[in-house]
Amino acid sequence: MLQRVQTIALAAYRESVRARILLGLAGVAFAVSVFSLVIGSFTLNNAPRVVSDLGAASISLFGVAVAIVIGATSLYRELEQKTIFPILARPISRGEYVVGKYLGNVLTIAVFIAADSGLVLCLAAGISGASAGLVVGALVGLAVSLGVLAYRYPWFRTYGYIPWSLAFLAVGLVLANNAPDERRLIATAAYLSLLEIAIVAAFATLLSSFSSPFLSALLTVGLWIIGRSADSFERFPKKFFTEAGSEAAKVFGKIIPNLQIYVPPRPLLTGEAADVDRLDYLLLATGTAAGWTLGMLAFAVLIFRRRDFL
Repeated sequence: MLQRVQTIALAAYRESVRARILLGLAGVAFAVSVFSLVIGSFTLNNAPRVVSDLGAASISLFGVAVAIVIGATSLYRELEQKTIFPILARPISRGEYVVGKYLGNVLTIAVFIAADSGLVLCLAAGISGASAGLVVGALVGLAVSLGVLAYRYPWFRTYGYIPWSLAFLAVGLVLANNAPDERRLIATAAYLSLLEIAIVAAFATLLSSFSSPFLSALLTVGLWIIGRSADSFERFPKKFFTEAGSEAAKVFGKIIPNLQIYVPPRPLLTGEAADVDRLDYLLLATGTAAGWTLGMLAFAVLIFRRRDFL
């Protein structure tokens, strides 16, 4: 079973990496991270903070965009091109197929987050006083190694991004040693973004198991917007919405994923919050993401099993 799921996941990853829209979103995300240097240069003493805050925001925003795009289209593309029929004709269940597609999408997003986080860490290190030659040399070396390996080994053009992005992240963590607060912020924000994106991708997969890509993407965007405002439903004023409306809003806020826990304030990300333990918070966020993800994937598998393709 695990071997079959892994095969589907790697195939989904390969398909997503080759999509032009994904490359475009990745390019824009990297450009925004680099542009944060320009914005940071206009501040007096807060340039590292500006770079890390904007970088963390770009990781979250573009990561969600990637999750919505590939999550809403991956299953539909297989149905539209009729490539799903020879796959399911083999000893692969529909449940394994859906889970494999989801894991492949999450793997793609994880590679994107690791590479973008590595870039932001390198930029934060450079603007925090690290040797400019060392930072530029590391970035050039990573770019050259990617080009050379991709040219020499064709398989590296697809699967090579996985170890390369992890190496990029590791280099960024080492270089940002001179900026511990920014390093903790970026690393923690990247992990929380991955958890949030796992929920968003699971919801997109659930919708795409029975709906069109446009509607799946639209509803997923709506879930993300509402989830980011979940805490606001607890404070709906009764004066304007009546008591019944306020109570209904509270109930609604409890039955949707609360995505605000994945964008906490800066003191919590850096570990400076005295009343909240960062490790406990991360464990709570991880458990919440796991629960929502498993639940929505279970519904997606159930719906996909009953779907008639003909």
